[in-house]
Amino acid sequence: MICIALAACSEGVSRDTPFAPGIKTGAEAVDGMLVGHRLMDAGEYELAIDAYSRAALQQGMTAEVLSSIGTANLKLSRLHTAERLLRQALDKDEDSPEIWNNLGVVLMEKGEIAEAEQVFRRAYAFDNGQSDSIRDNLRLALEKSDNTDYAVENEQDYKLVRRGTSDYLIRKIP
Repeated sequence: MICIALAACSEGVSRDTPFAPGIKTGAEAVDGMLVGHRLMDAGEYELAIDAYSRAALQQGMTAEVLSSIGTANLKLSRLHTAERLLRQALDKDEDSPEIWNNLGVVLMEKGEIAEAEQVFRRAYAFDNGQSDSIRDNLRLALEKSDNTDYAVENEQDYKLVRRGTSDYLIRKIP
């Protein structure tokens, strides 16, 4: 009987209430960027933006935070917002091939092929040709810019594929 009485006095989880436990004061918070990346992997882009915004409160609006929020907006098809955020990220870190690549993807989605080609060239140069996804994106932009047939309206389906933490690849849907 004494053991049962002492167990009831412990500070563990109470089973007699239907509510979730409260906030554990003094506990260390999980990094908002890590949470945001996991939410992006899970396809929860709105929640990822919230997590990245919380990370911005702790870290400030760094290039990584701006590019992550921009990429989440890209996945939500908010192309103008994504472009603005990615350009702001480039103002802070203009040597990042991942940010240049993601900006190129936004420009491709918007149909701005010529500028996307130049952006992918920069991404490829900063990456020293190491990334297959950037090379494939550049190749696709070059193919589209070479195709100057405006008479026939062809609808093409493309899919944005995530590779790594903030690196995306454009692929044709078969």
